[in-house]
Amino acid sequence: MSAEPIDWVYPPANGWTFDQANELDLPFKWELVDGAIVVKGQAVWWHNRVLNRLAHQLLTVISEPLDAIVEQAVLFDEHNVLVPDVMVFDETGLEISELACIPVHSVVLAVEVVSPGSKAADRFTKPGLYSEAGVPSYWRIERGEDDVPVVHEFRLDREQGVYLPIAVHEGLLRTDLPFPVEIDLKRLVLR
Repeated sequence: MSAEPIDWVYPPANGWTFDQANELDLPFKWELVDGAIVVKGQAVWWHNRVLNRLAHQLLTVISEPLDAIVEQAVLFDEHNVLVPDVMVFDETGLEISELACIPVHSVVLAVEVVSPGSKAADRFTKPGLYSEAGVPSYWRIERGEDDVPVVHEFRLDREQGVYLPIAVHEGLLRTDLPFPVEIDLKRLVLR
């Protein structure tokens, strides 16, 4: 007799853990929020171009022990795993080649590129989880006029445990934290 198929929509009483959800071999990209599997929607060309080019730009300005990566899982705890569009993290003490998830305490910057299907998560849910976990910086990227990205920069207020808005970058992203960077935002979408 074969085992009954598992319905991922209905989590176990205590919610899915990362290991359990990972074993399901789901046919879509997913995240885990409070033990519930959340399907990541299909991204459009603009979204993917922005995240890939942004990661490339960040890699040109950061240095060891920092690294940047796209769409890599971040482990908050066994019931919460998010996949930021772009992440900068500190590799110190990590065996990168063996990790399925980057531990949240290593993340210095989480970036979400907003898509029509991710507005609420990118504007509310994810910043709340990242700030509660102590991630120092969060950038939310929205689609501006002529498709040029607009970067909303937030920094963690450790006393309050929330992100405070620092700047809205249009045309040029220039900031010093979590590291100095200057990026012509038009170059993220134009040839």
